[in-house]
Amino acid sequence: MSDRAPLAGLLELLRLETLDRDLYLGETPRGEGRLFGGLVAAQAVRAASLTVERGDLHSLHAYFLRPGAHGAPIRYVVHRIRDGRTFTTRRVVAHQGGEAILGLESSFTLPESGISHQDPAPAADAPERVPDWEALRAEMLGRPEAVRPQPIEVRTCDPDDPDGKPQPPEKRVWMRPAGPVPDDRRIHEALLVYASDRTLLSTASRPHGLPWGKRMVASLDHAMWLHRPARFDDWVLFASRSPVAHAARGLVLGALYDSKGVRIASVAQEGLIRIPRV
Repeated sequence: MSDRAPLAGLLELLRLETLDRDLYLGETPRGEGRLFGGLVAAQAVRAASLTVERGDLHSLHAYFLRPGAHGAPIRYVVHRIRDGRTFTTRRVVAHQGGEAILGLESSFTLPESGISHQDPAPAADAPERVPDWEALRAEMLGRPEAVRPQPIEVRTCDPDDPDGKPQPPEKRVWMRPAGPVPDDRRIHEALLVYASDRTLLSTASRPHGLPWGKRMVASLDHAMWLHRPARFDDWVLFASRSPVAHAARGLVLGALYDSKGVRIASVAQEGLIRIPRV
């Protein structure tokens, strides 16, 4: 992420530079391979929110058009689609190296009283009683040194089988920022978007016995609905399931609950899942 603590580094990456009206620049960390798509989506949401004076983020729909690269800045162009009395809509296109790498539509809304219901949160062991995601990943890869410090701590209630035994296409993980978060609702929105891109495609890989090291994955598109104003400074339960996969594409549906079992957001993502050639 950076030479700083992982969360501090992520928060710094979410502070975009204003180049012109509706034009922003986001830095990217050093690293190898594809840039994490959740970072690009989070920066795009930040760019959109910088043009919105009223309301909270309540939905986004994004397409990952090309892989992002580490170490190169990303330019975010915001289009002001609508400024209504209740809803505000923004379109954002992220450009890197002269090419569009992400297109995102986002909507913001003012609070309103009305109907309210939700499915109950799934049962799950407390986060302190389940293993750390990064430690499990390093163990399955047979490389203890592969543990990567992360800005978002992830603990899994449903570890993948290390021998590739098929498992149900369902997963529950706990997530929280790895440190204090500023009391800024726009930062909480961006952090929740960032975290919502974690662990999903591993859920669609489970029925096919494809744990870490035995799969190649890439997010294709991502949708998110925030049912309540974002607040992400404590444990959140992320429950996901994959109802269908075909033609190397898997669909995953997810729900995020706070520590009291209140559903705060829903997610849908389709991704590319391939078996590496030997």
